[in-house]
Amino acid sequence: MRTILITGCSSGIGYHAAHHLKSLGWRVFATCRSEEDVTRLSAEGLESLRLDYEDPASIEAAWTEVMARTDGTLDALFNNGAYAIPALIEDLPVAALRQHFEANLFGWHDLTQRATRVMREQGHGRIVQCSSVLGFMTTKFRGSYSATKHALEALTTALRLEMRGTGVHVSLIQPGPIRTDFRLNSRKQFDRWIDWQSSPQSDRYTKLTQRLHADTTKPDAFELGPEAVTEKLLRALEDRNPKARYPVTKVTVFTALALRFLPARLSEWMMAKG
Repeated sequence: MRTILITGCSSGIGYHAAHHLKSLGWRVFATCRSEEDVTRLSAEGLESLRLDYEDPASIEAAWTEVMARTDGTLDALFNNGAYAIPALIEDLPVAALRQHFEANLFGWHDLTQRATRVMREQGHGRIVQCSSVLGFMTTKFRGSYSATKHALEALTTALRLEMRGTGVHVSLIQPGPIRTDFRLNSRKQFDRWIDWQSSPQSDRYTKLTQRLHADTTKPDAFELGPEAVTEKLLRALEDRNPKARYPVTKVTVFTALALRFLPARLSEWMMAKG
C-alpha cells in the first residue's frame, strides 16, 4: 500500500485529495492545524494528525508519528495548506509578512526536507507542491501571497533539478480559482493584520472589504471544484515521468500564455485591472 502525507486537509483541496486517494487504496496521513479538525477527520476514517506550518514542534511531532507508523518510509508528500493576507504592500506589517512566509514557505520547507531525506534513502518518492497562478504572476492586493508562492516555485525548481537521478520526483500544481474556504481564511488574516482605515489609500479597500465580508456562495469566474486539483495531483503521483508543472483552470493557462507572448506593459495593464 502506497503512503502519502497531505497537509491542509480540514477542507477544500486537501480534504478532497485525502478522501479520494484513500478510496483508491492509498494510506493517507491527513493533517490539519486544529485538534478539532483532526478529531473530525479521524471520525471520517482518515489517519489524521495535527500539523501547523507555523508551529515547528507540531511538524516534528507529526513527522515522527508518521515515520513510526510506516517504519520510516513514505511514498509521497503533498504540501497544500496556505492562506493569503490581502492588502496593499504599504499597509502590510513586517510581522504579518514574516508570519505569512512561516505558514506558506518555511513550514513547507521543513517538511519537504524531512521527506527528501527519507525518499533519497529509499530510492523513490514523489513531492508535490500546491502553488498557484500567483506563483508566476502577481497583482494588486496579492503581493504577500504572490511573494510566498514565487519563492515556493523557485525552491521547488531547484529541488527538482537537484533530485534528478535519485528516483525522487518533484512537481508543482498551479491552481487558479478553486472552490474552497480560501476567501474566508483570507478575511481572518485581513481582519487580524490590516488597519486599512488608517491607510493613505483607504478608499481603494472598498471593493476588497465588501468582497471579503460578503455572505455569498457565488463562484468566481472560471472557478472549479477541488476535484480539479486532485486530478492533477494523481497525474503528478502516477505519471511515469511527471511534469514539472501542472496548471489547473483556464485562468492559469491563459495567464501563462499572456505573460509569455504579450508585451510587459500590456500584461501589467491587464493585471492592474484585475
